[in-house]
Amino acid sequence: MVIYALLLALALLLLLGRRRGLPPGPWGLPVLGYLPWIDPKAPHLTLAGLARRYGPTFSLSLGRVCAVVLTDPRSIRTLLAREGATGRAPLYVTHGIMHGYGLICAEGARWKDQRKFVHNWLRTIGGTKLGTQRRLMERLILQHAQELVQHIDTVLNGAVDPLAALRHHLGSLVNQLVFGRRYPREDPQWAWLQQLQEEGCKLIGVAGPLNFLPFLRFLPTFRRTMTFLLEGQQQSHLHYQALANQMDASLPHSAAPLPSLLEHFLRQRRLSPHHAFRCDRQMHHLLADIFGASLDTTLATLRWFLLYVGLDQPLQRRLRADIGAAVGQRAPSLDDAAALPLLQACVAETQRIRSVLPLGVPHGALEELEVDGFRVPRGSLVLLLQWAVHMDPARHAHPETFEPRRFLDAEGRFRTGPDFLPFQTGKRMCVGDELARQIMFLFLASLLQNFRVEVVGEVDLEGVAGITLSPRPYQVVFRRGP
Repeated sequence: MVIYALLLALALLLLLGRRRGLPPGPWGLPVLGYLPWIDPKAPHLTLAGLARRYGPTFSLSLGRVCAVVLTDPRSIRTLLAREGATGRAPLYVTHGIMHGYGLICAEGARWKDQRKFVHNWLRTIGGTKLGTQRRLMERLILQHAQELVQHIDTVLNGAVDPLAALRHHLGSLVNQLVFGRRYPREDPQWAWLQQLQEEGCKLIGVAGPLNFLPFLRFLPTFRRTMTFLLEGQQQSHLHYQALANQMDASLPHSAAPLPSLLEHFLRQRRLSPHHAFRCDRQMHHLLADIFGASLDTTLATLRWFLLYVGLDQPLQRRLRADIGAAVGQRAPSLDDAAALPLLQACVAETQRIRSVLPLGVPHGALEELEVDGFRVPRGSLVLLLQWAVHMDPARHAHPETFEPRRFLDAEGRFRTGPDFLPFQTGKRMCVGDELARQIMFLFLASLLQNFRVEVVGEVDLEGVAGITLSPRPYQVVFRRGP
């Protein structure tokens, strides 16, 4: 008995030693940590509850991984400005599938090189605030937005779920930007890619425990999940390689006005000796990252916007009147944004009230760090809990109320503040934030210029959490006229 008591005391001392200097937080079980108490359907709500209990900076064990969770925007901005916070935590699903390739899971020299490459591509195609190509990008986005309007006009009658139409037309734009090609609506390859993207996002969210307990992959449920993800990755990468082979053969003879990411990569491959551009795996993962990140988050935001604005008809009438006064019968322009502050405020309020990445994108500590006087050990998972920042009643009064005026100043001009982090912040903030704003503004201005949107039937405003927080299916009626 004495030996067992000594072993127990030693284990407690080791645990206390590990926690020394860490932010406060709940105790967990051996091996499992706090995972049994995380709601797999709404992990953001579990973590937000812990923040209320332990404070804006807290820690917990997720399996064998030490996680530090930040919910104060000042602390988030301070930590993410540091080079040591630009890593990715060693999570099994992401690292086991991505192996540090692409952009989202890359770190160190590869991440810096590929982020610079993607930023330069975005500048080349006009996906930035300034640049000569901005008008070409505007025309390309409007082309897809107007095709969506035409599809609604000619095909969608009565109450419909807008998901399929939004996903096709937004996806067509993203396909053109990333791969330099479009798919017909009924193309089987396109249908397969959409299904793979949708199911993959859900399964990676459901497979959360696998990130921290890799041995779960041997259980039937998780084995099926991993099989789907790995087979889907392999098949999609074969598809990307076929597209690359076709494009590579025509590169010497053509150059698009707005080169796709794939074209830009292949041309850079011919110019740069850097290993990343010689590596097909890097190309495949980079294409998948930019395609998925561009489509999933923007699609979820558009769906939430139509749901909330469709439920508030007086607000929608003001929005449509503003668009009518500023735009009239011509196509909207990016220059109209300054004259449509309420529309910008409604987009921002949508991003606040339903953060499409409620847990943010997890970071990893490349070195021992310090935040708010607490220790962040090297190798820790750092979670930036956007949900808690955006739903904090001390920062956003009545956070569950859709109130766009919180993003308008006394003169009615659009403005945001430090408590608004839809694209994160710091060295690893979303590289495509400006392109996302362009797409959302032109798509939504085009829709509200042409249609009144009415939500019908029961709705659920809680959403479904996977990689993104997306609305459950709902139905709307698109009506012409005032």
